[in-house]
Amino acid sequence: MRVEEHWWNGDTTTRGRRDVYVRTDGQRWDVQVQIGGASGRSKVQECPSRTSAAILASAWRGNHPTWRELLG
Repeated sequence: MRVEEHWWNGDTTTRGRRDVYVRTDGQRWDVQVQIGGASGRSKVQECPSRTSAAILASAWRGNHPTWRELLG
C-alpha cells in the first residue's frame, strides 16, 4: 500500500502522537489510524473509494472524542 495522505497532530511524544494515513494499492483504499507512534496501536478501515477514504480520514483527524474506541 502506498500512502496518499498523512496527517499527524504535531505531538512528538510517543504517548501523545496521533497519525492518520490514507493508503491505496491503485485499486483498493483504506485509512489507518495510529496512536503512539510506530510502536503504538493502529486500526485499518477499508474504504470503497478515495472519496470515502478522505471523508473517514477527515473525521478521524478532527477532535474525535472516541480515539480509544477506534482502537478498542
